[in-house]
Amino acid sequence: MIIQPKIRGFICTTAHPIGCMKAVEEQINYVKSKGKFKGPKKALIIGASTGYGLASRIAVTYGAGAKTIGVFYEKAADEKRTASAGWYNSIAFETFAHRDGYYAKNVNGDAFSQAIKEQTAELIRQDLGQVDLVVYSLAAPRRIHPVTGQVYSSVLKPVGKPFTGKTVDAFRGEVKEVTLEPATEEEIAHTVAVMGGEDWEMWIDFLAKEKLLAEEVKTISYTYIGPQLSHAIYKDGTIGKAKEHLKMTSNKLDQKLKALKGEAVISVDKAVVTQASAAIPVVPLYIAILFKVMKEKGLHEGCIEQMVRLFKDHLYAAHAPSRDGEGYIRLDDWEMREDVQQRVLELWPQVTSENLSQLTDIKGYCDDFYRLFGFNLSGVDYDADVNP
Repeated sequence: MIIQPKIRGFICTTAHPIGCMKAVEEQINYVKSKGKFKGPKKALIIGASTGYGLASRIAVTYGAGAKTIGVFYEKAADEKRTASAGWYNSIAFETFAHRDGYYAKNVNGDAFSQAIKEQTAELIRQDLGQVDLVVYSLAAPRRIHPVTGQVYSSVLKPVGKPFTGKTVDAFRGEVKEVTLEPATEEEIAHTVAVMGGEDWEMWIDFLAKEKLLAEEVKTISYTYIGPQLSHAIYKDGTIGKAKEHLKMTSNKLDQKLKALKGEAVISVDKAVVTQASAAIPVVPLYIAILFKVMKEKGLHEGCIEQMVRLFKDHLYAAHAPSRDGEGYIRLDDWEMREDVQQRVLELWPQVTSENLSQLTDIKGYCDDFYRLFGFNLSGVDYDADVNP
């Protein structure tokens, strides 16, 4: 079939297998260009198919020579539709890794479930013995609790009071105002249950009980803090509550792993275009302005650039930069630079639908969004007939 992007709201319902393969290959080539670094030898990546999880997997494989097991929940193609982008990404990664002589295996299923934890544990026991790195990078809208069976659904809402702010419909090029009602107590609890740290802790506890964590094991999860501009909807909103729980979990896990001389840490990453960030009001407009400013200053990074910096310069570096007062690794240091944020704040009130393409990098934003699904990559013939 001829596969073209089909955008519905902030979701693309199609993905291009050749394009996804090309996008994975570009990330691999970037890591290779940066040379080898000291890193993990056997890594488990939970949420390994897109964004920071996929970039983590590529970085530790091609940068440190790690054997990896990737866990994700993605859909294969059928007669009517293409596979999900994450499915194509994971197959592409596995194909390249095997070609280049690296161990890589995938587990496709609900990472929140006990069955997938057990299947993954069995694979670690059989093939790797133990793992010395566990990356927890799961982004999901809902979770079925493995013990109670309760279904939780997350929401993107402010807490305490309604929020009104500017946002952009990136594909229509419309800057508009959006008002969101505050979340209920139940919605906050649900969001924390899906996006907080409970499942991360369940994974680490289970792997520890099964004696599958190596001495000096490291486990890492990712968060975002962002500027004052987005705090009402992000840091102080329902997501922020979930991320506070994630941080508390990290502190708890750090104590638990002391017995293995291990550590648990959270990396604060910069704003990038992901399927998740596209859904958050205010954030797409902020990202479009931020990209313009950071590209002009030569500071722009995507997922793969940051993950190389994370593992090479922070997590496994002999002389790692110090962490902040709360123990976070700060990969958002360039985004949060005073000159960058100052310029974003100057541009923010000026942006309208009419001057959107002059004052922001909305083109770069849309391009990154299309690339998530394997579109807009150079060297791919999108008019060619491909087998999904």
